[in-house]
Amino acid sequence: MNVERRIIHVDMDQFFAAVEQRDQPELKGLPIAVGHDGQRGVVSTASYEARRYGVHSAQSIQIAKRLCPQLIIVEPHFQKYKEVSTQIRSIMLDYTDLIEPLSLDEAFLDVTVNKRNIELAIDIARDIKRRILADTGLTASAGVSYCKFLAKIASDWRKPDGLTVVHPDRALAFIDKLEVTRIWGVGQRTAEHMHRLGIFTGADLRRVSLQHLMEEFGKMGRVFYDFARGIDERPVISEWERKSVSCEQTFEKDLTEPSAVTIVLYHTMEELLRRLAKSGFRGRTLTLKVKFSDFRQITRSLTVSDVLLTKEQILPLAKRLMSEVDYGRHHPIRLLGLGVSTTTADASQEEASTTPQWRQLELHFKPWPDEKED
Repeated sequence: MNVERRIIHVDMDQFFAAVEQRDQPELKGLPIAVGHDGQRGVVSTASYEARRYGVHSAQSIQIAKRLCPQLIIVEPHFQKYKEVSTQIRSIMLDYTDLIEPLSLDEAFLDVTVNKRNIELAIDIARDIKRRILADTGLTASAGVSYCKFLAKIASDWRKPDGLTVVHPDRALAFIDKLEVTRIWGVGQRTAEHMHRLGIFTGADLRRVSLQHLMEEFGKMGRVFYDFARGIDERPVISEWERKSVSCEQTFEKDLTEPSAVTIVLYHTMEELLRRLAKSGFRGRTLTLKVKFSDFRQITRSLTVSDVLLTKEQILPLAKRLMSEVDYGRHHPIRLLGLGVSTTTADASQEEASTTPQWRQLELHFKPWPDEKED
């Protein structure tokens, strides 16, 4: 266990909703949801007032309004959120250059060695929270520990406006009481699997052997084994290499006709080209993402020899990928997305085969900056 490092996780409270309530004082204290008020609208962030009714991020706007009839839907202003995020990042940079942003509203900081020579990480976290409030009018929660795993959990412990420290000497006692759903990598299905095995808490997890965990959960078994013992050696990485550029669109009305799909595919390709040009990203794999009306989702990918930069390159490939998708009146399309990504072959061989190769990829298509329940 590494007791030398000092890691802080800063997480803004109900970020998008908080910005809207700050800029529109008449919304303060009211249940609001940030998102598009349409049949296919999705909640990006809900205010704490709305969450009392069961409204949460990634939820259908229509469901949210049924849960909370007085819910106020606020259209998102993503450029404004980016500007506030940049403002917050500049505050963090006064303390360390080792900042790993996870999204617009949260980041890890390694303050083991910091620019202000402050001895205690809790004092740095407290000062960052104070300055964020003074400069932006927004509150943040922070977690402090010796590793990323525990710092992130700690930041969520006393929301909103919380500050929690998990000291190395108390780490195992803290983990023992954790519900497994709080552990990174444990989603709903994994949690259900763990519950069937009698694993409900961190203490339960630590009693299971490494061999058994790997038999049940594959490579993640090693991760769960280490986390249960407070072991997480992952560094705070200040720069990430971009692996993909993508965009997607959810439709107000499901698509069934090939003519409508072709038009949407063309406009999606145009938006993808715009993002590629803006980012300067270079990749050789095009991926099509399709989500059907029953929420079943598929991806189809094609890797070629040339970097994908133009309409003449991407559109024929996109059409070819789309031709492999079975859709229509019995399989209406709810969402369509396109993305360009790199592959291992891109990095190791410039002279890839000129024959396209089909590959199934797991890609995350993000039309807007990340936002999660906070």
